[in-house]
Amino acid sequence: MIDSVRTALSSAIANSAPPVPSFATTEARLSYLRWLAEMSDRLYSRKKDFDTRIEFLQTVWYETRRAGLDTSLVMGLIQVESAFRKYAVSSVGARGYTQVMPFWTRVIGDGDPGKLFHMQTNLRFGCVILRHYLDRERGDLFLALGRYNGSRGRAPYPNAVLGAQKRWIFKG
Repeated sequence: MIDSVRTALSSAIANSAPPVPSFATTEARLSYLRWLAEMSDRLYSRKKDFDTRIEFLQTVWYETRRAGLDTSLVMGLIQVESAFRKYAVSSVGARGYTQVMPFWTRVIGDGDPGKLFHMQTNLRFGCVILRHYLDRERGDLFLALGRYNGSRGRAPYPNAVLGAQKRWIFKG
């Protein structure tokens, strides 16, 4: 990875802004609250505790906005990657909700892979990495998802994420 990309990604990870939404209008705030309520209902079977579920959704919403990603896409990715399990570990060592490989903490983080089990850290890494791959693939979502999963050019993973995304689309 070239130094300019590493620096940009490291900067995106390091900015520790808390997931506190701000809204330009009352309607935007109301739309967010409707989204939060509907997604909370949809996620209930996977996260029973109300406070945990709301904190998770607020953080996903914040981090996707921060990275310029579609929230339903990232929810689909999380569904496929970890089934919404915070402490998921893959057979190759990827960790957390977005199944981030520990090497990323050395490339753009502080080198502590244990932090990948921290909700906001994991979601931030996942969103920043997906954004990086989208930019690298010039907006081609299929190829970017393939890169994210290490299966670039093969259909099963991108198709699974795009299929799962449908469950999380908010019609508001």
